[in-house]
Amino acid sequence: MTTHVTIIGAGLGGLTLARVLHVHGISATVYEAETSPTARAQGGMLDIHDYNGQVALEAAGLTDSFRDLILEGRQAIRILDRDGTVLFDKADDGTGGRPEVQRGELRRLLLDSLPAGTVRWGHKVSGARALGAGRHEVTFADGSAVVTDLLVGADGAWSRVRPLLSGATPEYVGRSVVETYLHDSDTRHPASAKTVGGGSLFALAPGKGIQAHREKGGTLHTYVALTEPQEWFAAIDFTDAAAATARIVREFDGWAPELTALITDSDTAPVLRPLYALPVGHRWDRVPGVTLIGDAAHLSAPNGEGANLAMYDGAELGKALAAHPDDVEAALTEYERPMFLRSSEAAAEGAELHELLFGDDAPHSLVTVFGADGGDPTNR
Repeated sequence: MTTHVTIIGAGLGGLTLARVLHVHGISATVYEAETSPTARAQGGMLDIHDYNGQVALEAAGLTDSFRDLILEGRQAIRILDRDGTVLFDKADDGTGGRPEVQRGELRRLLLDSLPAGTVRWGHKVSGARALGAGRHEVTFADGSAVVTDLLVGADGAWSRVRPLLSGATPEYVGRSVVETYLHDSDTRHPASAKTVGGGSLFALAPGKGIQAHREKGGTLHTYVALTEPQEWFAAIDFTDAAAATARIVREFDGWAPELTALITDSDTAPVLRPLYALPVGHRWDRVPGVTLIGDAAHLSAPNGEGANLAMYDGAELGKALAAHPDDVEAALTEYERPMFLRSSEAAAEGAELHELLFGDDAPHSLVTVFGADGGDPTNR
């Protein structure tokens, strides 16, 4: 195969695609805006599912290395009412199909599996345009440009490649999360550590919630969810950590102190993460020489599937290109048709999950589903 693949974005999806192509002897170059692999923190824990994320890692030939990254015990789940009452508590017995790993370590595994020079760091895309006959030119902020026979947008929510295929843009879903971290929690924050337990915590009420994960080294990574318009959050000065913390925790007046401590005792300044999504069922007509994977193709509110779908997209596209070495368009069609279907289904299921998490009957609606489905609300 002589077609060179240009991938925009060195997230999990783009790197999985590059790795699967490499396994099949197909060259690719990944362009990434970040200046280095360590330019920013890579987020928290990911549960890698046995029906998509792990399938992608198998296609990449990285299953054994992935298993070395698994943090044992982190599939435990605990659901609390606002007063701290435990409503559901499921230990990790090692049989679940969603082992947890640190996102940064998984990304490093993928990076290390690629030939040196595959990722070109410090290449922020400023635009992309069609040249005809399936070829595209990508321009970068430093004034340089590349021309490619096959362009893949793996560049996330605000993709610069997406406009070549679709006029859709992400819209605010009406909810944001605020991130906090408690480090060395077993020693420094024992009450919160005991409350969270060994895996994930959900403390919920209609329209709001405190969710936390136990990460490596006893770090408690908390996501404080609030269903408010963007203007509400814009009125908070997040450059003033103390004032922002005080304003956020006010929304949880009367909640158990071991829960609100996950906000007030943070060892880092609170970070605002507005949630955006593309329309459910987002798709496009086939355009020669270009496609999208991951959030660039089907961004949705966090539902546990985003990283898994991105990796699966990358693996499926890589396998399709390997299966059709002389017909790129056949490969892209073979990839896109099922991708549209699975991403639409995942987005719809994600909307149902958010209703369970933050709807009028939270947290009891989630408890009911978790209990009926053995601790996995997506098993419906």
